[in-house]
Amino acid sequence: MVLDPLDVLRRLVAVNTVNSPEQGLKCGGEAANLILEMFSSVGVKGEVLECNGFYSVFGVLGGGKPITMFLAHFDTVPVNPSEWKFNPFELTVVGNRGYGRGSVDDKGNVAAIMCAVERLVKRGFKGTLIYAFTGDEEIGGVNGAKAVRDRLLELGLKPDYLVNGDGHGMQVIVRRRCSFSVRVSVPAVRRIVRGVRFTRRFNVETPIYETRHAAYFMPGVDLHPLIAASYYLRLNPDLHVAGLRGDFSKSNVLPGFVELDLVSLDEHGELLEVDDSLSNLLRSIIPLVRAPLKPELYSDFGVSITPNYYRFSNGVHSLVFDVRAMSGDTGFLEPLRGVLARNLPGGSVEFRGGVGYLYTDEGEDIVRFALEVLGGLGVRGLTVEACGASDSRFYAPIGVKCIDFGPRGGGIHGPNEYVEIDSLYKTVDFYENLYLKLSRSI
Repeated sequence: MVLDPLDVLRRLVAVNTVNSPEQGLKCGGEAANLILEMFSSVGVKGEVLECNGFYSVFGVLGGGKPITMFLAHFDTVPVNPSEWKFNPFELTVVGNRGYGRGSVDDKGNVAAIMCAVERLVKRGFKGTLIYAFTGDEEIGGVNGAKAVRDRLLELGLKPDYLVNGDGHGMQVIVRRRCSFSVRVSVPAVRRIVRGVRFTRRFNVETPIYETRHAAYFMPGVDLHPLIAASYYLRLNPDLHVAGLRGDFSKSNVLPGFVELDLVSLDEHGELLEVDDSLSNLLRSIIPLVRAPLKPELYSDFGVSITPNYYRFSNGVHSLVFDVRAMSGDTGFLEPLRGVLARNLPGGSVEFRGGVGYLYTDEGEDIVRFALEVLGGLGVRGLTVEACGASDSRFYAPIGVKCIDFGPRGGGIHGPNEYVEIDSLYKTVDFYENLYLKLSRSI
């Protein structure tokens, strides 16, 4: 038996591995057991690791230097089935595209690495080969990639190189920002006014690159429904907010739409309830997303701030912002407190995140070899910075030389996610050949 990446991907997509604490959804152990089962069928050894109810598949093969690690994740973000043309949990092949949740982020990479590892085991290899497939990258990676890293350090197996299969575009990713979460909360303050009630809807628009991933949001190109709603309210200061609804799924996923129930004051109108705190919270979005934050290092994409998840519970409005920046801790977020104090009376803010970021010098062997391998496959080699964070952030800060990589595709974190099938097969070749080059480097 030989593993085929498209078949492996088909089986992985069929397993629902959504992680969304906001919706009470958690990736279980089914996918990890399936990966171990497929590997066992072709003679590749491994084990399932559990950490706080999250599961990873982990294996150490061979021995000696160099120590090269492959990493990818099988958990995904939620889906809104009404936006999909296909069943998101069934791989649908149309031409050169395979549609399904996780097809490019990140089960396609899991499939490609599995096939590359099988090839290396059967042909024989030098050095130590470590692989890990984790189930919590989409919610921070602490119980997956970090847990695996800590286990490796306990075993005295700090990797020399990490090839993190959590990229796309068949480009060598050498820089990635860190992700942070900012939760702004304020108690409801309701009152009765006379006026006329109406509803205004705002839809997400991503005209250039179809994705709902918060890190890929481009101001001036994309339209964020909550940011648009905030600007609308600031342009209409006499309007009062009575209610807010939307397609809120996760803090790093742009909402597909939001609807505001609004009241225009009219002394002859009916008696209606409005919420001053909710009105102020929504108006505060504009100054918060434009706050002058100063990260540690330069990024092509600067600092991204997007408000993506709203919740009302126990009399309190909460809005969670996704922040991306080249900084390793939450200290650079402190200016947001001053912005909040000026714009949201009675509001509070909580900062989370800050582990590390990917910033690999383009002269490192792992980068040079990756570009050479791509050239040998007839693919133009490019080094780039990617928008989103990745689990490389747990390894780069301890001196591991890292790159991120993955096949071509689209629809990341959005509807109709797909992988380009020909690039999926080339990605297998890339991982195999890069390992062979790295294994001769020390």
